[in-house]
Amino acid sequence: MGQAKETWKKTLLIVAMLAPALLITIGIVIYPIINTVINSFVDAETGAPTLRYYTYLFTDELARDHIVYTLWIAVLTVAISMILAYLLALYLRFSDTKISKTIGTLYLLPRFIPNLVTIYAVMTIVRDSGLINRIFMAFGVNFKPGLLFNSKGVIMMNVIFNIPFATMIIVAALSGISESIVESARDVGASRFRVFFQMILPLSFKDVMIAMVFIFMSNISSFTTPYLIGRNHPLLLGVYLRKTFANREYNLAAAISVVIFLFSAVSAFVYLYTNLKEKDWESRAPQ
Repeated sequence: MGQAKETWKKTLLIVAMLAPALLITIGIVIYPIINTVINSFVDAETGAPTLRYYTYLFTDELARDHIVYTLWIAVLTVAISMILAYLLALYLRFSDTKISKTIGTLYLLPRFIPNLVTIYAVMTIVRDSGLINRIFMAFGVNFKPGLLFNSKGVIMMNVIFNIPFATMIIVAALSGISESIVESARDVGASRFRVFFQMILPLSFKDVMIAMVFIFMSNISSFTTPYLIGRNHPLLLGVYLRKTFANREYNLAAAISVVIFLFSAVSAFVYLYTNLKEKDWESRAPQ
């Protein structure tokens, strides 16, 4: 009896300690999400249930352009970031030179610089009258990079922000691969490409998926970069959401928020499905 009472006291203590955090989470996360979803299905004029905002987003040509453009930017950013980050991670993991050690020490520094500062710093370099243009002008060439206020500039900045993050995750995965395994494969005649595609890539695939999901989710709703250096049309969904909210079209803004969440949820589902399949394969592997 005394033990049961003691267990109840510990349980109540745990609940009391977790209650403030739970209430805050409900108040600033769960309730706004539920409220946003509900408002996206409510007609702002009549208050009646409706699908008009979702119909508008996927049938109106301008709104559809925003969605397609956002997905294109996000997918292209993921692809470029992952290719460059994986190559950099391979170099940092399997190279033992002073250059690789220096890069391994410095490549995470951009993560500690605020995004806004980085964007303005890059703008002063790549703008048509910036540092690059002035260097070329010194040699009599009026070269204009053309990397601002278009999709190229947005992708460039997204890649700059995401390479350190992706590299960090992949390096951690590659660090778990024993060099003796790679050397053994090489000793029995396996080529570098075979070692990579049959050993290194499969062993790091899960971590690559993690990086891809997080990069996609961060870019599908990005605002600062496309707002400062993106084009006027089409817009990324984050900028389109802000514009819609500023126009006081709150129910349409709620629908845009739900669409952004669904795109992020799909990418998260792909990652979870991949993990479950991997665990299923591991459980069926012969012992």
